[in-house]
Amino acid sequence: MTRGNTNDCTRFTTVMEAIRLPRIGPGRPRIRPDHVLGDKGYGSNAIRAWLRRRGIPHTIPERADRVGNRARRGGHARRPPAFDRAVSKHHNVA
Repeated sequence: MTRGNTNDCTRFTTVMEAIRLPRIGPGRPRIRPDHVLGDKGYGSNAIRAWLRRRGIPHTIPERADRVGNRARRGGHARRPPAFDRAVSKHHNVA
């Protein structure tokens, strides 16, 4: 996707907009996946907001430094993002 010294998350929206999922049988390809699984590198607020705006459910673990920042702001200043460990276990399965 990018050179080795560039974060993949900078190209996330471009890649997601280019995805075309073929349908079984006739019909246009789908442009919205059923679910997105990602690792901690894709856990930015911008990516989460982009997925929410498009109604795409996602499972992306939260980085430890973000958890700590939220705790310093008074416990649960914001509700942490939902995270399903059972779904996340399958993120490397083809």
